[in-house]
Amino acid sequence: MKENSTRIVANWILFGIIMLVIQVLLGGITRLTGSGLSITEWQPIMGTIPPLNHQDWEAAFLKYKETAQYKYLNTQFILSDFKFIFFWEWFHRLWAILIGLVFLIPFMYFLIKKYFKGWMIAPLVILFLLGALQGAVGWIMVQSGLNPNDVYVSHIRLAAHFMAAMILIAYALVFWLQMKVEKQNIIIQPALKSWASVIMLLMIIQIMYGAFMAGLKAAPVAPTWPSINGMWYQPSFFNEGFKSLFYNKITIHFIHRNLAYLLTIIILIWWFKARNITYSKEFNQARKWLLIFLFIQVALGISTILNSQKIVAGKFGIYEWIAQLHQLAGMMLFLSLVAVLFLTRARSVNL
Repeated sequence: MKENSTRIVANWILFGIIMLVIQVLLGGITRLTGSGLSITEWQPIMGTIPPLNHQDWEAAFLKYKETAQYKYLNTQFILSDFKFIFFWEWFHRLWAILIGLVFLIPFMYFLIKKYFKGWMIAPLVILFLLGALQGAVGWIMVQSGLNPNDVYVSHIRLAAHFMAAMILIAYALVFWLQMKVEKQNIIIQPALKSWASVIMLLMIIQIMYGAFMAGLKAAPVAPTWPSINGMWYQPSFFNEGFKSLFYNKITIHFIHRNLAYLLTIIILIWWFKARNITYSKEFNQARKWLLIFLFIQVALGISTILNSQKIVAGKFGIYEWIAQLHQLAGMMLFLSLVAVLFLTRARSVNL
């Protein structure tokens, strides 16, 4: 019964991971459609009920008209346009509440039925706290755009929101792996572990800059490849200094693109050094998917850049589809690396 209960808990956590990935993708759609500021109030419970009649819709639309996004960007919007962007933000918030219910209700049931082993309680509490933190960071992000001046949310807060989501998903994945992976399938390779850790550090920076790119809509400033508007380096840092690393679109674009090149080279070298390890099926799978998602992500990244001038406000066209797939592949690449790190140790460990 104990082993069966562990399997059930593991399946529950895996289902939660899938829901979290979908939530991040919904967040991407919300950003790409410019929907994030359509709901101007945070009502975690009552907010699950959308406007139910024409009068309620008009009242919600009137509140949106007070935002800078409407006044400076979307003055042409009619009620049907507003309903479109409202839906994505509403669904994004509703899905977050559903995740909370999928976590809380089974948690209470499993606790009563004593499905949890002692070591599982702390990770579950941490997962709950990380989820609550993610919701709070999300609202703080939305508030950054609800002012008389900004038509979008702060790209810094967007990056914090996205990073918090990735930390939450990564932690849930590690928890799931702890329940699924046998000790003998953990490989002891100090050098591979060290280099994988370096790759993870670079990937975290890359994810942050990807969020900066999204928040600032920086892809269209250099829709060429392999050069950046005919240039191979970016002098703006030397002209503007440290601030350009966080606020200059072309500098951020330059960093994001060149970090991608660096990560590609290092991951390929790492994979080549790890290719002869065959005694762990789980490690082999993680290593394989790391390489697959790397190639997919590179291809989608280039495609995103080359199609970035096809952005049409309020529409979801070819650029938005490619950008969304780019985000998904980036998440899968990151999670593959999390699995690799879990399965690679510098020394023996007890699970």
